[in-house]
Amino acid sequence: MSARFGRGLLHLAAAVDQPGSLDAGSYVELARLAERGALDFVTLDDSFARPGPDALSVLSRVAPATRRIGLVPTVTTTHTEPFQVQAAVATLDWVSRGRAGWRIDVSTTEGEARLFGRRHAAPAAGLWQEAGEVADVAARLWDSWEDGAEIRDAASGRFLDRARLHHVDFTGTAFSVRGPSTVPRPPQGHPVRVVDATEGPARTVAARYADVALVRAVSPAQAAAARDGLRAQAGEFGRKPDSLRVLASLLVDLGDGEHAAEPGHGGGGPRPTAQGPLYRGGPVDLAELVAGWHADGVTDGFHLVPVEPRRDLERLVNGTVALLQHRGLFRTFYPGSTLREHLGLARPANQYAVTGGTS
Repeated sequence: MSARFGRGLLHLAAAVDQPGSLDAGSYVELARLAERGALDFVTLDDSFARPGPDALSVLSRVAPATRRIGLVPTVTTTHTEPFQVQAAVATLDWVSRGRAGWRIDVSTTEGEARLFGRRHAAPAAGLWQEAGEVADVAARLWDSWEDGAEIRDAASGRFLDRARLHHVDFTGTAFSVRGPSTVPRPPQGHPVRVVDATEGPARTVAARYADVALVRAVSPAQAAAARDGLRAQAGEFGRKPDSLRVLASLLVDLGDGEHAAEPGHGGGGPRPTAQGPLYRGGPVDLAELVAGWHADGVTDGFHLVPVEPRRDLERLVNGTVALLQHRGLFRTFYPGSTLREHLGLARPANQYAVTGGTS
């Protein structure tokens, strides 16, 4: 079933981060578990500031081992080449058959800058301005191949219809790109762009370019204010406000099993911590929190980050999600095959096919 309640479809996502783990099989296992619960997508964080596997490469390995779950790696726009980033994300969309997302982030520390040696660390506001430009040019490059640009006609020897390839000619504050991309237009048109919009400098990028915004809120009122603000700002950029999905991001510690949530947790609301809002309690109480916040229309859903990945994700799927499904509040199967379909987002029109021009 694909049920509606409150103010639209409920969306659920989970992180599959496993600090220190280099075993691809463990990431496959967690993604399959999330897929069994029909979650919209999983995220895998990444940073130049700490050791660990490359998130995009790991989820490229997960892609052929899963069928429906969306795959959203973090890929920083700082110290990386925009052309290569968009091509890598487009490739993930192809190998996953339309299930790719891209969690956009920036690298703010001098230690990260020294890894590359090209420039010093910059203020967050400037880095997020650059991130917005990368998000912009990525969409242009994804559109630089129109649908059907590949002919592959062996008899005539024609591989491409050059009239359906477009130069981008984009100049930003720190880079320029001509294009077209080396990768044909992705199955989704544009892979889903995700931004953590909790901090000020990231909010404008989320409102202007993101399909999904994550906000760390400790109360329904805080979540509602963040959602309303982001959608209002999206409208100022000429977007349809309800095309932006806003998910509340919570750390979840389900180690208490089915016991009632501790005071200040669960039904009383998440507790603020240095790492973000933390829910600690049982899967049933978490289901009540999810259902209540969404029914009140303060959020489109939740992005849940397990404290203990294997234990908490299993309890989330087998407990919280199963209860929501039993109540008819969350889907029991995927009605579509792409991440955009899971999120109820339309496939974007190709800007060059519509205008017939370049930018």
